[in-house]
Amino acid sequence: QVQLVESGGGLVQAGGSLRLSCLASGSDFSINAMGWYRQAPGKQRELVATTSGGTTNYADSVKGRFTISRDNAKNTVYLQMNSLKPEDTAVYYCNANLQKGPWSYVSWGQGTQVTVSS
Repeated sequence: QVQLVESGGGLVQAGGSLRLSCLASGSDFSINAMGWYRQAPGKQRELVATTSGGTTNYADSVKGRFTISRDNAKNTVYLQMNSLKPEDTAVYYCNANLQKGPWSYVSWGQGTQVTVSS
């Protein structure tokens, strides 16, 4: 069973920065794609950024402020968040499309809280 463990959330003032990390741990697997989603109170979970095969994709609301990157050797994906706004406050979830033998499946992390104060 592959586990995704996020870290790096916290409280920051508007205009500040945070860096989230997500480590995929387990055995005998490969990663097809990884990404970050977020869910604010009372709202649906939404895509923030994804990375797959060197291609990245961002939600319009974070373009130019957030950067997703991946360290394949460490099975880790990062989300560098700059110029944070109060509306970025949410629980951020790591997501991975994993391959284990002939099977592919999606896994989610437990989430990490990001709070941006005005």
